Amino acid sequence: MSQVIDSSPTVTVNQARQAVRAVGQRYVARRVAAVLLPALAGAALLAVMGRQWPAAGPALVAAAGLGLALIGWQLWPLRLVQLATTAPRLDRQFAELEDSTGLLLRNPADLNLLEQLQQQRVARRVAELRTADALTLPVDFRKATWLMGILLIASAVAWWWPAARAKKQPAGVPIHFSSPGKPTVAGQAVPRITETQLRVTPPAYTRLPAFAPAQGSFQCSQEARVRWQVRVSSNSKAVPELELGRQRVKLRPVAGQPGAFFTEQLLTTSTLYRLRFAGTVSDDYAIDVRADQAPVLRIITPKSYTLVAAIGQRPEVPIRASVRDDYGLSRAELVITVAQGQGEAVKFREVRRDLSADLGGNTAQATLISQLKLPQLGLTYGDELYFYLTAHDNHGHSTRTDAYLVQWQDTAVADSPTDLGMGVKVAPAYFRSERQIIIDTEKLIAEKPKLDAATVASRANALGFDQQSLRLRYGKFMGEESEAGIGAQAPRSPIAEDEDAPASPTAEAPEQHDEHDGHDHGSAPVSPAKASPTAETDALMEPYIHKHDDSETADFLEPAVKAKLRAVLDQMWAAELRLRTGQLKEALPYEYRALRLLKQVQQQTRAFVKKAGFTPPPMPEATLRLTGELAGAAVPRRQQTLPAPASQPAVRAALRWLAAADNGLSGRPADAALLDQAGTVLAGAALSRPGAYLPALRALRELGADVRAGRPTRAAARQPVARALTDLLAAPTPSPPTIPAPNRLARRYFQELSR
Repeated sequence: MSQVIDSSPTVTVNQARQAVRAVGQRYVARRVAAVLLPALAGAALLAVMGRQWPAAGPALVAAAGLGLALIGWQLWPLRLVQLATTAPRLDRQFAELEDSTGLLLRNPADLNLLEQLQQQRVARRVAELRTADALTLPVDFRKATWLMGILLIASAVAWWWPAARAKKQPAGVPIHFSSPGKPTVAGQAVPRITETQLRVTPPAYTRLPAFAPAQGSFQCSQEARVRWQVRVSSNSKAVPELELGRQRVKLRPVAGQPGAFFTEQLLTTSTLYRLRFAGTVSDDYAIDVRADQAPVLRIITPKSYTLVAAIGQRPEVPIRASVRDDYGLSRAELVITVAQGQGEAVKFREVRRDLSADLGGNTAQATLISQLKLPQLGLTYGDELYFYLTAHDNHGHSTRTDAYLVQWQDTAVADSPTDLGMGVKVAPAYFRSERQIIIDTEKLIAEKPKLDAATVASRANALGFDQQSLRLRYGKFMGEESEAGIGAQAPRSPIAEDEDAPASPTAEAPEQHDEHDGHDHGSAPVSPAKASPTAETDALMEPYIHKHDDSETADFLEPAVKAKLRAVLDQMWAAELRLRTGQLKEALPYEYRALRLLKQVQQQTRAFVKKAGFTPPPMPEATLRLTGELAGAAVPRRQQTLPAPASQPAVRAALRWLAAADNGLSGRPADAALLDQAGTVLAGAALSRPGAYLPALRALRELGADVRAGRPTRAAARQPVARALTDLLAAPTPSPPTIPAPNRLARRYFQELSR
């Protein structure tokens, strides 16, 4: 019974093991076939392309090399397919093997009883699968089949493509040969060119289709590829030649077309060409190569300088520009430089905006539109920005506009040309308080829906009081020291825009003065019959007398300034009336006009004084030129004593110790201090050049440790340290060459010359 158990199952296990090995071999063969079938189709495609387009030989060779590398990458893992790797695959493929195919690879004598029974069971299952032709590992041939089919179709297209192109070739170009062939003795004509065809393929950046010129002379774009194809009358051994400028190019035969030759050239400049064949030469023909032009960019709006007013104008500047190119545009950009601050505290920041979306699909002409919103760019009153536009075409050429300036007016600084000089500020500092009244009025208008009527009326009346105080301050500049005559006697200014502005209140009695008030008072006007004997003297003193009751002559301002001040007072009267009565929105226009007129008055009351500088006296050329006097004409010389450079004592001491160690002198523990000092210098040099000095620094540390321990130092460690320290030494100062003393013959020569 034991003999039956030991003999029969062993034969079954061996057969199953051979079946598993056969499955692995078939799997490898199928995988190789799945890789090689597309590879063969690809080789066929490369062969056909090499035959049809010989000029593409280098590219095809490179493609073949890449294909071989890909095939090797696909086949290389198959070398690992063995019994040990095939068994797990079978377990994953067939569930009836119960993940026990690996038992077939083991010796039955090494298994226990349960493992032997499972091994016999798996062997029987393998035999059953093999009998049913189901014991195999699947290989996906679908991708390989699709790829092979595509490559075969491409091979067919490549095979028939030149023939189709030959049928669609353009008509021949008439080329005149100045020396036509002559008949030979036998009566046969010499070989000649019977047909010439031209085809021009513009470069990709032009986006133009290929075309066939109708004449021998033609125009084309720069970097266009021109193909010459000729056909000769007989199978002569001579090869046609193309003379293109100063170079001669031999034409190559066209595959599949006997007697046809071609060549392709990339043209970058205008040139002349002619054809040569069997002693015949054609006329010269011109090729006009048109270079790609840079884009043309022009800003339509705004102007080169734009001043955005601080009052009454939105802080926005629209930009509109036109751009065009001969072949097409690829990109446009707006570059903005923001300048903030004044004086030395000015800061610059660059912002870029892509305007390529306005080009509309690489058209040859477009309009660029953008909007400069100053608050969004971080600008405030007094700041400015510079911007310019750039455009790029399909060929890489670019162009840009000039820089344009946009400035936001500052309400605190007068933008007058007189600011460039030294000015006298006549207007007081509180002129700008009208702006604060405007801010408070706008704030009250915004908060009005949330407040009750009593609060709004109280705050509006307070604003009216502030307006009255400011009006009285400005009235002093008009000689009006009280409410009397303010606005009532002054004529209406043409600057005031409101015709319904109220008149001033009833003028009060003029201010009373006595003779001891400290002022000079002119005498009251009298009739000519009662004229004083000192009337002539009074007339002379008239300009210098301070008259309190005459506002027309109580100041030293210019007439234009006084007119604007009167208009300011009128606007303040109107604004005060509406503030007192709670008409906040109606008061704002008068406040804005008052502030605008005040800024104009502030600018008009500045005085310009030219800056003075040193003007050297003229050179007295008439007395100094051609006199031969050289006193004081020597070149000035400046001498300075500089300390001698450091001689690097630590480095030199370490080098002396290294030289002594190379000669066999043993070091002392005290010499380690010299190496430490040199190590400090070497560490500083290693910070800037670690690759050059770090190995030497490590060797120097080892030398120091050996010297401290009393061990002999190694020559392999001393050499890199010596080279590094020698490299750190400063270059010696070159000494001037010594001039040899003249010999006796030279001295005699100079003596004879001096006679």
